Amino acid sequence: MSTIVKMSHVSKDYYPSRNEKVSAVNDISFEIYEGETFGLVGESGSGKSTTGKLLLKLEGASKGEIEFMGQDIANIESRKDLLSFRKNIQMIFQDPYSSLNPRMTIKEIIGGPMVVHGLVKNNKERDQAVHHLMELVGLNPAYANRYPREFSGGQCQRVGIARALALNPKLIIADEAISALDVSIQAQIVNLLRQLKRENNLTFLFITHDLSMVKYLSDRIGVMSQGRLLETAPADEIYECPLHQYTESLLSAIPEADPLKAKERQRVQYQGLNYSEAEWKDVKMREIAPGHQVLCHPNEVAAYRRKYTVLRTKQQDTAFIKQKSSTINHNYYGKVVTL
Repeated sequence: MSTIVKMSHVSKDYYPSRNEKVSAVNDISFEIYEGETFGLVGESGSGKSTTGKLLLKLEGASKGEIEFMGQDIANIESRKDLLSFRKNIQMIFQDPYSSLNPRMTIKEIIGGPMVVHGLVKNNKERDQAVHHLMELVGLNPAYANRYPREFSGGQCQRVGIARALALNPKLIIADEAISALDVSIQAQIVNLLRQLKRENNLTFLFITHDLSMVKYLSDRIGVMSQGRLLETAPADEIYECPLHQYTESLLSAIPEADPLKAKERQRVQYQGLNYSEAEWKDVKMREIAPGHQVLCHPNEVAAYRRKYTVLRTKQQDTAFIKQKSSTINHNYYGKVVTL
C-alpha cells in the first residue's frame, strides 16, 4: 500500500502579539495511504483544520516536513509546480454556501478548475464533463445554469463535492463537510462519499468533531487535542479499545438514543496532558498494539498495553456472547431448526 501523505513532526505557530505564541499544531506525525479514508477528530480548536490547511499549502508549517506523493511540499514554489500540486489535492469546505461564488452558475463553479488546468478544450467539452459530475453526485444536469442561492445546503455541498472531483485528484480533504447540514442530509453526503471512494478508489482526509459519524467513513482515525495527535488506530479499534483518556472522553459524549442506557452511561472527564517539563522530552507517539499508537511517556507504555489487553478480551467475550445468543433452537413439529 503506497503512501500518499507523510507528515513528520509538523508544527504551526501563530504570534497574535510580540510576546504571545499560539501553537495551533504541535509536533504531529502521521501517514495516509492510497485508497483509504483517514479520519481526524477532536473538539473545536484542536488543530484539525489547520492541519488540513498545512497539507493543502494554504498555510506554511513552522517546523517539520510534509510529503505529498513523495515530494516535500515546502519545495513547491513556482506557479506551474503549485498548479500541478493543487490539481492532485482538493478540499470540500465546511460551509456549502460561503464556499461557492454566488455570482457564478453551477456550470461555471464545477467547470472552472477544468478550464484553469486545461483539461477541456472548449465549452462543449466542459459542459459534458460538468453534466457527468452532476449526475455522479446526484444532481440533475438540467440545473447547471442555476445559481447557488437556488439550492439547499445539501445540494450546495454536492456541488462542492463535484468541484473537488473535477480534476481527478489523488487526495480530497473534507473539512467538516457535513457539520453544517441536517442529520438526514449528513447521512446522504456520507453515503455519497463512501460510494465515490469505492467506485473511484479515492483517498480522503476526513476532518470532523463528530465521532459518531466518522466511524462509518474512515478506515483509520486520529484523535487530536490542544494541537497534538493523541491516538491513532483502525476505526473499529478506536471505538472498541480506546486507550487515551481524551478518546474515552469523546466517545462518552456521543448522544445515546436509548434513555435507559443514557442514564447508566458515565461521562469521562479529560484531565489534560499533565506532564512536567522534563517528562515532555520523552513524550511521543508509541505503538501499543499493531497499528495502534498513543501519545505517552515510556513509563505509561506497560499500563496502556495492559489496558488494551483487557479491552480487547472484553470485546471478544461480548462478540462471542452475541454470536451465541443469535443461535436459537426452535422446536417446530418435533424438529429442531437452528437459525
